[in-house]
Amino acid sequence: MDLVPLKLVTIVAESILEKKLVEEIKRLGAKGYTIVPARGEGSRGMRSLDWEGQNIRLETIVPEEVALRILARLQEAYFPHYAVIAYVENVWVVRGEKYI
Repeated sequence: MDLVPLKLVTIVAESILEKKLVEEIKRLGAKGYTIVPARGEGSRGMRSLDWEGQNIRLETIVPEEVALRILARLQEAYFPHYAVIAYVENVWVVRGEKYI
């Protein structure tokens, strides 16, 4: 079995950003993604009002250079203006050629 070392980029953001974030990560080199609803509490507390909408968790598996581009773009365009967090994990992927 061939395992390929890649990066799992996870972004938790306001749901209103979903379309824009998907466009951004694809433009930056991601081949695919998964999005699920997310909720929780962080440094800004819980989001309690319905009109705020829910959060999403967007995940994409990418080569390291794509992960770095995504993080740089988030830092530049999203972190200063929106409730967004992102983190990267090392993953070993079967059929990794689908992500390169």
